[in-house]
Amino acid sequence: MAFNIRDIDETQAPLLDHLIELRKRLVRAFAALGIAFAVCLYFARDIFAILVRPLAVAFPPGQGKLIYTKLYEAFFVDIKVALFAAFFVSFPVIANQLWAFVAPGLYAREKKAFLPFLFATPILFTLGASLAYFVVMPTAFKYFLGFQHTSAGLQQEALPAMGDYLDLVMRFIFAFGAAFLLPVLLLLLQRAGLVTRVQLVGARRYVIVAIFIAAAVITPPDVISQFALAVPLLALFEGTLLLMRINEGRAARNAPQEPEAEGDPASEATDGA
Repeated sequence: MAFNIRDIDETQAPLLDHLIELRKRLVRAFAALGIAFAVCLYFARDIFAILVRPLAVAFPPGQGKLIYTKLYEAFFVDIKVALFAAFFVSFPVIANQLWAFVAPGLYAREKKAFLPFLFATPILFTLGASLAYFVVMPTAFKYFLGFQHTSAGLQQEALPAMGDYLDLVMRFIFAFGAAFLLPVLLLLLQRAGLVTRVQLVGARRYVIVAIFIAAAVITPPDVISQFALAVPLLALFEGTLLLMRINEGRAARNAPQEPEAEGDPASEATDGA
């Protein structure tokens, strides 16, 4: 087939329309993030006070403090806190713009199939982050502070730096929140036909080992945090298998029944007999 410049020119208009639409959605998403950042920067110290509460509870009453060893560290902590909070505040707008860009290219059946995952994602992430904030972090911090003692007349005292503490808190929250998205990932893979419930059941022992390895890698190096992440993930995995079984049963009931073929030799032979 001869190369024709006009064939390419005819495809430029739809492509440009998509690029213009993508730019518009990105501008709105970044504008929402910027506005949220400006507001959160004003309340950065109040937000940091919320993030530091698990550590304050772990310390004995009237004790404990956060330090910063670099003159600019406190300033950059405020910036990181504002960015951290702004992402959560603006996430509904960012997700809405992403969906508005993708949705026109989907069929109604595909939109209906993806909507539950869009609602489940922030809920599961929030559940994981809440588990980290209210349960895991206070327990882990109390465990870490238990290593304070006096050795050879010298007191070993925990003096956490602001930047290090914020990095640890963000790691906890993102690790637990992202890990709780396991059901969404597995159900999407099932809908795409990449995995089945039977395959996951057969690989259960390997999944259990992988979950404990992942928990050991993404959490701080203590047994409490690892088990606090691994046990809920195992429960979510088993719950996902149950949902897959329900989906497969529903799909089997809704599958159209194949009509009997006309002129079936077996049925004709029965009629003749």
